[in-house]
Amino acid sequence: MSSMTIERDIIKTLKQWKNSPDRKPILLKGARQIGKTWVMEEFGRQCFDYCVKFDFDRQPELKSVFQTTKSPDRLIKELTLYCEHPIVAGKTLMIFDEIQECEEALNSLKYFCEDAPQYHIISAGSLLGVAVKKRKMTVPVGKVQVMKMFPVTFKEFLRVSDPKTFEYIENLDEIRHLPEIILNKLRVEYRRYQVSGGMPEPIVALLEDKGVGVVESTLQGILDLYELDFAKYAEPREIPRIHAIWHSLPAQLSKENRKFIYRVVKSGARSKDYEDALMWLEDAGMIYRTYDISKPGLPLSAYQETDAFKVYACDCGLLRRLAHLPATVVTNPIANYTEFKGAMAENAVLQSIMPLMDDQVPCYWTSGAKAEVEFVIQWGEQVIPIEVKAEDNISGNSLSEYNKKYHPQYRIRFSMLNLQFNGGLISSPSPLAGWLDKLFTSLPKSE
Repeated sequence: MSSMTIERDIIKTLKQWKNSPDRKPILLKGARQIGKTWVMEEFGRQCFDYCVKFDFDRQPELKSVFQTTKSPDRLIKELTLYCEHPIVAGKTLMIFDEIQECEEALNSLKYFCEDAPQYHIISAGSLLGVAVKKRKMTVPVGKVQVMKMFPVTFKEFLRVSDPKTFEYIENLDEIRHLPEIILNKLRVEYRRYQVSGGMPEPIVALLEDKGVGVVESTLQGILDLYELDFAKYAEPREIPRIHAIWHSLPAQLSKENRKFIYRVVKSGARSKDYEDALMWLEDAGMIYRTYDISKPGLPLSAYQETDAFKVYACDCGLLRRLAHLPATVVTNPIANYTEFKGAMAENAVLQSIMPLMDDQVPCYWTSGAKAEVEFVIQWGEQVIPIEVKAEDNISGNSLSEYNKKYHPQYRIRFSMLNLQFNGGLISSPSPLAGWLDKLFTSLPKSE
């Protein structure tokens, strides 16, 4: 990554792990190019005397070390020959990068957990979920802590792009109108974020004013890399299907009803032919699948209609580039791209709330052809409907239909209008979706 640093919230989580008495080695999962390696190295730099990195892709000779022994003590002795810093328990962070290239290294985490828990080990891999399935590798379940990482959130983006506005939002303690100047700044920065998306490289290009051309080419570079991944990590017969689904995303999402339709991928396509390809993209962290629910009951997973779902991209910048939507259209609030504008708004909100969702993907709710609520989430013991509107147009009765039918304690509408709370409805500017937890704790207590 270049000179500009984007502070990542996951480092706080890693610091808690470092000091936890019963920690296990970490397995860091997440889509490609979101900055996993950088985060591991930055964490090592900030919190340890030494940081040593073993990259199983770049140093294939490391594999032999793990093939000859399972004993952590012997492994440490041998690994020391491959790095310039000492490996000292409690003082050195050991990074196992691209761990999917060495199954023995993945299994060694179990022995470190059982026999040498004093060492701090964090591992990551490209397309870990995919590689593990393809090579029928076993992950030492219960002996590692799987940690999910996401693209840079708008919250992390704002902290760098407009620190004053970020501070203002961080210090909000009640739901009330934001000053017009704050709201306008949020809108501007949020539109810029929808141009770059959450991949560190295009964000840095955008924030260092390298021009839209550079932002576009870095995004295209990531898309090209994803295509290479299909070829490298997928079964040969799945490659064209994965490619077809991924490229159908803009068309799927620009329909009036965004439900995933197989014939949009290819005429005559059937679900059973494409299920594995969808799973592959999910395992790779490249898409989220949100399911329709028959009714908002607890747990939501019990009410999912498995054959009705929508597919969103893991990142709104990649989605925009995939759709060949010019950046100027996104930054211009009155531009005319209605259906897809709604899709972009939904994708950005989903991207903002995913890191807060404790490993669940939101659902959505429909009532015949009359009403549709974009997201329904489980928050503690509550089920909360979330409506997403692209700009200031909040017409439509879906949320009130839902309200009449189920009487939720709270409901949320994200749009570009100001923040307010009224009769159980939280109306919030979409940029604040990443502060969802804060919005809930700032609710009036009497309700």
